[in-house]
Amino acid sequence: MSKVHIMDHPLIQHKISYIRREEVGTKEFREVVGEIACLMCYEATRDLKLGDVKIKTPICETIGKELAGKKLAVVPILRAGLGMVDGMLTLIPAAKVGHIGLYRDPETFEPVEYYCKLPADCDERQVFVVDPMLATGGSSTAAIQMLKDKGVKRIRFMCIIAAPEGVKRMQEAHPDVDIYIGALDERLNEHKYIVPGLGDAGDRIFGTK
Repeated sequence: MSKVHIMDHPLIQHKISYIRREEVGTKEFREVVGEIACLMCYEATRDLKLGDVKIKTPICETIGKELAGKKLAVVPILRAGLGMVDGMLTLIPAAKVGHIGLYRDPETFEPVEYYCKLPADCDERQVFVVDPMLATGGSSTAAIQMLKDKGVKRIRFMCIIAAPEGVKRMQEAHPDVDIYIGALDERLNEHKYIVPGLGDAGDRIFGTK
C-alpha cells in the first residue's frame, strides 16, 4: 500500500491556513501556493538517492554528493497544477516539466483527457505529479495511469489539500505511488468539493470563475 505523508511542518501549515481565507486575492494566493509547493518539494525529496562526485574546492580536492542518475520531472495536472510548478523548480531547476490536461465531467464527475505532453525520457526519471487538490481522486488516478501506460515507473503524487475519499481511491488504484499531502481535510460535499477546503484552486490561482 502506498505511503501517505501528511506534511506537518509549521510553515506549510501556516501558509495553507492563509490561502484558505476567502478574502485572499489572486496574486497572493498564487504566490503562496508556489511557496507551499517549494516547501513540500523539499520535504518530499529528502530520500532521493545520492552518488559520490569528485570536486575541487579552493582548498583541495574532495568527494561530495550529487543526485544519482537522471534528475526529476514535474507533471502538473492542468490547469491548477501549474500553480505548483514554479515553486518546485525553485529547488530543482534542472527538472523537466510535462503536462497532463484533464477536466471533470460535470455530470459524472469522472476525468476526461484533453492533453498529454511529457519529456521524452520521462520513463527514466522520478516523476512528481502535482495538483493542489485531491478531491474525488478521479483526475489524479487517471493522470498516473497515463504515465504508467507510457512506461513511467517511479511516480509520486503531491497535493496541498486532500479529502479522505480521494486518498482512498488513489491507494486502491495505485498502491505503488506515495502521496504527499499538505493537509488532510474532513470530506467531500455533495458537489464534490473538499470541506473545509479553499474553493476551486484553479479559479483562485488564475482569477477566473
